[in-house]
Amino acid sequence: MAFQPIVDVETGLPFAYEALVRGSEGQSAATVLSGVTRENRYAFDQQCRVAAIEGAVAAGILDTDARLSINFLPNAVYSPVACIQVTLASARASGLPTERLIFEFTENEQMGDVGHVRTIVDAYRRMGFATALDDFGAGHAGLGLLAQFQTDMLKLDMDLIRGIDVSTPRRLIVEGMVRIATSLGMAIIVEGVETIEEYAVLRAIGIRFMQGYLFARPGLRCLPEITLPRIAEAA
Repeated sequence: MAFQPIVDVETGLPFAYEALVRGSEGQSAATVLSGVTRENRYAFDQQCRVAAIEGAVAAGILDTDARLSINFLPNAVYSPVACIQVTLASARASGLPTERLIFEFTENEQMGDVGHVRTIVDAYRRMGFATALDDFGAGHAGLGLLAQFQTDMLKLDMDLIRGIDVSTPRRLIVEGMVRIATSLGMAIIVEGVETIEEYAVLRAIGIRFMQGYLFARPGLRCLPEITLPRIAEAA
């Protein structure tokens, strides 16, 4: 696992660390995920959860107040309660409080049964976990999915963020998503922030939680240090 911080830009501290799967020799997530099949999907999902928790604890997350965000495959969850047991056991064994867990799923994974995903989100919420819809704006369902259920957090895809400082349509879309998410009681996280100019616009919009190379690249088996830019530098 590699870990990348989701930064609370109001404090400069990590709000959470997202666990990102990597190959045994550092291969990308896309390379690893290309080997996931219907037959091994459940085992892969379970192993990733355990590796994320054990890796984050080994890297020192317990020395921070940050949460741990774990990506999961909704189609690998046949029963929210049954499939969470290994995760809970790993958290208990590692000493990571379960209320610090966030579960992310991406709308890029086409969902044959949206009702099943809604059941997972509802069950996780009852168990005290937070959930996040990842890569929003780049997948299959978009606003249609958001109309059917709401997660605790909404992560805006980097395609909406790239060049937002010179793109009026992108800025208007992000501003609109902030209003929608706020009205629905969802926190906004923006992904893929790479330039001070993008950061300055996002701060002006009122975004508090950001993730991207501007702050830190993913650290393999470690929690990377955060660099918080100063907006004045954008001039």
